[in-house]
Amino acid sequence: MRTLARYFLIAAMAVVMISCKDQKNKPQNEVPVQQELTVKDTTAISKGTPVPNDEVCMVNDLHMGKKQIEVPFDGKMYYGCCNMCVERIPNDKNVRQATDPHTGVKVDKASAYIISLNQQGNVAYFESEENYQNFIQANKELKK
Repeated sequence: MRTLARYFLIAAMAVVMISCKDQKNKPQNEVPVQQELTVKDTTAISKGTPVPNDEVCMVNDLHMGKKQIEVPFDGKMYYGCCNMCVERIPNDKNVRQATDPHTGVKVDKASAYIISLNQQGNVAYFESEENYQNFIQANKELKK
């Protein structure tokens, strides 16, 4: 009985060693490194620069650097970067509005004057270019 157990143990170890050896030789399925979703570096716009409405994902409030998916709603044109955004725009009023940083008034993103906030693509929505210029002047005076 002991002899049979020894042979069984030796056979089991041989199977394990052979199977481990085969795994080293087989190419592994490698998952490609996932890159972070960011604005294209080549289209990065400097801080304070107006950006085209059709290049902004109005759900994520990011300048994407290329034309976005058009989402017509209530006679206005909004833009989203993916199907989830396209579905949210007609169903979520908060996604279609932003607060003007200068006046605190709610602004419709479809008609807003959109400004780049940084190299990462974040944007701010102003009621008009005049509001944006007034915002800049007011902040210059505060820095003095």
